[in-house]
Amino acid sequence: MVYAVVVAWLVLAAIVVLTWGRLDTDRGWRAFVLALTLGLSLLHQLLFATVTEDALVTFRYARNIADGNGPVFNPGERVEGYTNFLWLVLIALPRAAFGADVETAAVVFGVVAALGCVLLSFFLVNRIVARADAEPRPAIGVAAAVLTASAGGLAVYGASGSEVPLFVLLVLAVAYSLAARRPVVAGVLVAFAVMTSPEGLVVAVLGGLWLAGAALKKQHSWWASVGYVLGALVFLVPRLAWRWTFYQHFLPAPLAAKLGGPLGSQVAEGWPYLSGFALAHQGFLLLGLVAAVALLLRRTGGAALEARALIWLLFATAVGLAAVAVFAGGDPGPSWRLLAPVPPLLAVAGVATYGVLTADLEEKPSPRPRAWPAATRLVPVTACGLAGIAVLVSVFSPEMLDRVRDWRAHGTELAEIGGWLGEYLPAGSVVSGAAPGALAAHGGQLLVIDVFGRTDDHIARDGRHDGGVATDYDYVVNDRRPIVAVPTDGGYADRQRCAIDPVYAGQYEVATFRRVGTPYWVAVYPRAELATSVVQDLDQGPDFRYVPCPT
Repeated sequence: MVYAVVVAWLVLAAIVVLTWGRLDTDRGWRAFVLALTLGLSLLHQLLFATVTEDALVTFRYARNIADGNGPVFNPGERVEGYTNFLWLVLIALPRAAFGADVETAAVVFGVVAALGCVLLSFFLVNRIVARADAEPRPAIGVAAAVLTASAGGLAVYGASGSEVPLFVLLVLAVAYSLAARRPVVAGVLVAFAVMTSPEGLVVAVLGGLWLAGAALKKQHSWWASVGYVLGALVFLVPRLAWRWTFYQHFLPAPLAAKLGGPLGSQVAEGWPYLSGFALAHQGFLLLGLVAAVALLLRRTGGAALEARALIWLLFATAVGLAAVAVFAGGDPGPSWRLLAPVPPLLAVAGVATYGVLTADLEEKPSPRPRAWPAATRLVPVTACGLAGIAVLVSVFSPEMLDRVRDWRAHGTELAEIGGWLGEYLPAGSVVSGAAPGALAAHGGQLLVIDVFGRTDDHIARDGRHDGGVATDYDYVVNDRRPIVAVPTDGGYADRQRCAIDPVYAGQYEVATFRRVGTPYWVAVYPRAELATSVVQDLDQGPDFRYVPCPT
């Protein structure tokens, strides 16, 4: 698959560069190149194609909604263990209506949303350039689409089952609505963005400030700002009212668990997160920096002022999302999930800057048929070169393909462990672990307790906060009293591990099992007074064989 992605990029780059002069005027060629760009995006997504732990948590909620249990992780426990309400409802609908598999629906929707980001980048650039009253130049929109298709974060999370592609799509759609002077639609879309990811609040605030600034400059009326706010509130107010009524909290448990620690420690975690992203995305950052400097140095007037303001909005959104990621302490997942919208935003802003600042060159009369200046050949070469760098980084960066493969292996192994526990423990058994989504994926009727509080209100709000997670093992052991604790969040071990985590010592014992036919082991902690019966139940499984620890 790696070779397929690289070859797809090479073929696309060659065609874009060779046909660049025809892409403005030949709609057929333009559609063909965009189709190839979507093909590159699809292959790029399939290269990773790994369902995330957060997505598995959402799947459990979606199944419970579709099956009539309500938006809960464990039946009977009203905990908002998700931050992606709109995505949750969207992926629950096919199961509720047709009995479709939630995971399949989520992966398909995610891939489609990522492809939508590629197309919307094309349209957004052309819409911004049109705001400068420039002659249509759809070719430069193709350059933005190519760059977006190569963005590693979007590709990693495209087929992950998570809400990331939808959120990126909504961010771009808000910008498009503002560029099209549809403030009410922008307000509705920004409400959807907030209901898809908490970072949508950044987009909402910046969009409102941009409209207010445009009203002060007489580019929009104040009614545009009013329409924007009303379009957002018509969805957000009922959402907040329902959240309080059902969960008795305005802040979801994952956010409470993540943000409950000291701000200084969160920022200390966030800076390395941002610096790692910057190191891997130097091409996009360089493109954004050059574009921003060009905007500052070259002044334009008239209709181009609104186009320039839209570009600055894209830059401000990228910076705002980066700042939120730092203050939130980053994210434990691979490929900088919180910053996935930044490369597409920089790609659109950079390409749109070129279109706006060179618009006057295209409008000058000439006695000869219009020909592209030689310098414009740099546009497809630069775009395709940066896209190639992004593709290679996604393949060779240790934070991307290699880590995603490890992530996939660990998730698959934990899902196997959860399926084994769910099949051989009594229905309704309480199990604790650090990866509740994977354990519950095939866990049947298990009640899974997240020891880091992402699906438990007490731990999230009243536990000890450290490093972006919350813990309260005394509560887990003595109040929730799981029948089995799964101490690992990394799948199988390569050797028998008989030491017990001190937080479980005394009330739990260690039971080690060999994965039949493999050199791998798994250790679980059954509750001491139930250890004999639990081990007997689990030893019935044909895939795991109990091996006592040496005395």
